[in-house]
Amino acid sequence: MAAIFAALGDDTRLVIVSRLQDGSDPSISTLTEGLSLTRQGVSRHLRVLEKARLVRRRRVGRETRYQLDVEALRRARDYLAHASTQWDHTIERLAKHVET
Repeated sequence: MAAIFAALGDDTRLVIVSRLQDGSDPSISTLTEGLSLTRQGVSRHLRVLEKARLVRRRRVGRETRYQLDVEALRRARDYLAHASTQWDHTIERLAKHVET
């Protein structure tokens, strides 16, 4: 989980992830459009996302296409939900302890 949250902790990578959420598999040229980064800069961010297993790539002819791994995001969401529940219980126990 740490690699996923570290990868998502960057604004540029969050923009890239949001561009991939529609299920398309754009090329790096498409992902670079509108960003103040070079293709090489976007490529570095994509490698971080790949290493965290948030993004998969595939070759289509001469292009490399990128696709979001939605299951990785689900695992991160589930982890956060579980952690949130644990914290809620901890806070409830603390509040009861303080009240007594």
